[in-house]
Order: sequence, then structure tokens, then C-alpha cells
Amino acid sequence: MARRPKKRTNPWRIFLLLILIGIALYFNQVVVPATPPLFIPTPTTTRSPESFVNEAEQFFVQGKLSQAIDSYEKAIASDPNNPAYFTSLARIQVFSGEYEDAIVNTQNALLKNSDNPLAYAVYGWALSFTGDYLEAEAQIKKALELDPNSALAHAYYAELLINQGDIEDLDNAIEHSRQARDLDPNLLEVHRARGLVLLGTGEENLPEAINEFKTAIAINDKISDLHLSLGYAYKLQGNNDLAVEELLTAYALNPNDPDSLTEASLAYANEGQYGKAAQHAEQAVSVDPSNAKLHGNLGVMYYRNQEFGKAIPELELAVRGGVTSDGTSVEGMPLDYGTSAQFYWFYGFALAKNNRCGEAIPVFQALLTGVPDYQLAVDNANAGLDLCMESVGEPEAEETPEATEEITPTP
Repeated sequence: MARRPKKRTNPWRIFLLLILIGIALYFNQVVVPATPPLFIPTPTTTRSPESFVNEAEQFFVQGKLSQAIDSYEKAIASDPNNPAYFTSLARIQVFSGEYEDAIVNTQNALLKNSDNPLAYAVYGWALSFTGDYLEAEAQIKKALELDPNSALAHAYYAELLINQGDIEDLDNAIEHSRQARDLDPNLLEVHRARGLVLLGTGEENLPEAINEFKTAIAINDKISDLHLSLGYAYKLQGNNDLAVEELLTAYALNPNDPDSLTEASLAYANEGQYGKAAQHAEQAVSVDPSNAKLHGNLGVMYYRNQEFGKAIPELELAVRGGVTSDGTSVEGMPLDYGTSAQFYWFYGFALAKNNRCGEAIPVFQALLTGVPDYQLAVDNANAGLDLCMESVGEPEAEETPEATEEITPTP
């Protein structure tokens, strides 16, 4: 048998094969490990907590409190061990009226650093809005022990003392507000506290109080509470047009707070514009329909606008409680000196002027026995009883003037 001749090896084929092997090795060792798996999201760049803090501060300056709170919460999620973030968040939550959340966040800050004077100060400030004045004072004093030169702590202490309403604390509140101003005259809270102290120390200090609130607003004009306080000061001064302007600005910045609408209704009432006063009182009730004081104020405005039939159910909700037409429960205000007594006598007069003296007389008698040392209440109760006595056997009761002391809850 003849042998088959051997094929000669093609060097170019060997060279090409080596190139293909090299490419395969490169792809397997370099390209495949660097290629992300299919259908897995591409990782995004992680934001620093400082970027969230900067964002929160910008939102605060713009008056966007909810967005500022959200950004601080993101900063905390990014760095949960920084107590400053918790304290700054709590400060904004106080301005936003979220007092319980602010308390929790200052407590979190103190868990991270138990010697943090600013956290103690904001903690006390938040507590003061819940009515826990004793604990609030203890926390602010702790802040001052750790840092006697904390302008914020002095400002919060001044505000706490003036809000307690104790005349014995007045001089102390004035002194702390002055110390805060001397330590740092550029802080919003310092001018706010100084304004509140001046507001509570007599009519002669109203111009200076107004200037303090204006200065605070110049620092940040998007804080509802500042416009509310300025509007209230204008109202006390008798500048009702300016008062309404500031109060409606406050409402625009915080539509969930009925206080600005209530104060606006009282400012319109000061001008005798009871129709507009009732409109704003109605709007305040729509914001918080379970609030007995708001129903009482609305009832007073209806009464002053000669709408006695509409005044009765609102005043009845204020003094007796009940359920609104939309099913909201209202807890009535117990008879006491001050605002609740005023609601009682307006309720009695509204009943009397609607020829319902059988219901009105017990209301007037309750005033005589319940608040015997409140002379204005006694005078109105006696006038109401006289009105009912005169109406016996007559087709219409004579118009008997009643006291019209203005109901002016402080901000």
C-alpha cells in the first residue's frame, strides 16, 4: 500500500489560532469580570449627609418646613450617629408645631451625647409647648449649666417664663431675653423671644415688641409663627389693617393652624366688620372642628352680626360639647374665669333673644354661682336675667345691651 502524503502545516493558520486563543483568554479574564450582571440595577452615587443638611437649611430659609424636615431625616439615615442632625431637625419641628416629634429627636441627640447643651435647650423649648413647664425649665437650666453663654438657651428660657404667665417670673424673663440679645443679636429665636417678652409686659412696650418681630422676620420671613405674633401685636396696638395682613400671611404659610384665622376674625370684629369676622371664624372651625374655643369664637361673631339662631349651636358646642353636623365630637369647656365664662354669657343672651329664656336662665344662674368673683360675668348674668324677666308675657324682648369684652387668646 502506498502511504498518504503528509499535509504541510500552514504557519498562518497556527498564528491565527494563537490570536483567537489570546482574545478568548483576555475576554474571560478581563472583560467578563468587569461587566455587571444582567438585570441588576446600576449602583448610584451615595449622597453625603452634609449635602442633605445643606439642602435642609435652604428649605428652612425658604419656609418649606416639611421639606427641610425630610432632608434632615435623610441626613440622619445617612449618618445616624451625629447628634447635631437630631437637634437641628427638632428645632425645625418646633417651628412646624410637631412638638412630640421634636422631643423624641432631642432625646435621640442626648443619647448620642449626654453633654450637649444645645440639645438640652431645644428639648426644654419643645417641652414648653406641651405644657410641661417644670420639666422644660429643668432641661433649659441644664443647658445653661453646660453653656452659660448659650444665646438660644437664654432665649428659650425667657420665652418659657413669659408663657407661664406668672407675674413673679416677669423680671427673670426680661433679664434672660436681654442676655440672649447681648450674646447673639443675629439669631431669629433671640428676637422672637425678646418680642414675646415685650408683648407680655404692657402696652407701652408694643412698639418695641413689633420691632423685634420685624427683625426676626427680616432674618426669615417664611415662619408662620412670627407673622402670627406680629399680627397679634398690631391688633393690640389697634392697627387692625396691618394685623389682618400679617395674620393672613401667617395662615398662608401654615394653613393647618387656626390661630391666625381666629385672630384675624377678632381684628375684623374690632373694626365692627362682623360679617368678615364670622367668615374667618368659620374658616378656623373648618381647620379644627373639634376645638370648642373655635366654635365659641364663631358663635360670638354670629351673635355680634345679629345672627342669633346661628350663634346658639356654636356656643352650645363650646359650653356643653356635642357632635357637629359632620359627626365631629367636641368636648365642652367647663365654666371658669376668662374665655369660657364669656362664651357662657353670649350663649345665654343668644337663647334669650331667640325667646328661649327657659334655657337661658339656668345659664345665667350658673355664671352667678360658678364665677361669683368675675364682676363682668356677674353683670352680664344679671342683665340676662333682667332681659328674660322683661320678656315674660311680651311678644318681643326689649334689646338690652350686654358686655362686649373682646375674647383675645394670646398666640
